[in-house]
Amino acid sequence: MREEEIPDYNIFMMCEQLNRSALTELSAGYYFRNCRPDELETWKAFPFDSERVPEEYEGFMNKIINDSYGKNMDVFFQNTLFVCDKEDKPVATCSHWKAYGKINSIHWLKTLKAHEGKGLGRAVLSAIMRRFDSNDYPIYLHTQPGSFRAIKLYSDFGFHLLRGGQLGTRVNELEKCLPILKEFMPKKDFERLKITDTPDELIKLLENETTIQF
Repeated sequence: MREEEIPDYNIFMMCEQLNRSALTELSAGYYFRNCRPDELETWKAFPFDSERVPEEYEGFMNKIINDSYGKNMDVFFQNTLFVCDKEDKPVATCSHWKAYGKINSIHWLKTLKAHEGKGLGRAVLSAIMRRFDSNDYPIYLHTQPGSFRAIKLYSDFGFHLLRGGQLGTRVNELEKCLPILKEFMPKKDFERLKITDTPDELIKLLENETTIQF
């Protein structure tokens, strides 16, 4: 299997306590600022590493925005960080969100390929995680096996893979994902991954939710 052929199976992760030794600072030549309202199209294009959203994904991204953030866009912009270069161009991003008004979650960690390898993803995730206090945990996220590099990063911060259960409309597909992660991750990184059973209270909390908010 080639990396571009990895299927988009559902992976869920949970952090009950931050590993503070994973925190880092931003590299020289970059700085943080919030996403501005006039930059929503820029933010929407980030997952595709392009200047604009591919036409076939425009509806999907608009639905995500409407379902998750639509009634609280001011909060979305407050909760969405950009890493910018010297020309004020956003080159990495990460958000946090109170999904369904019930659970804290990490959203949309992404570094543009041209700026990978500079620690920007770790730095922006550090900045987001510093916003939480002890009462905000556990913190959750959703990802896919194709994001195996990000999964290693999340693991460094204290996130565990969740095993079992259906969360809202999505089935947890960790068992399908583990062989893929084993194939693509360095052996030492894969062996450091920790797995925890999905909390029953989380399953119950989301059992009647029909939208995707993390």
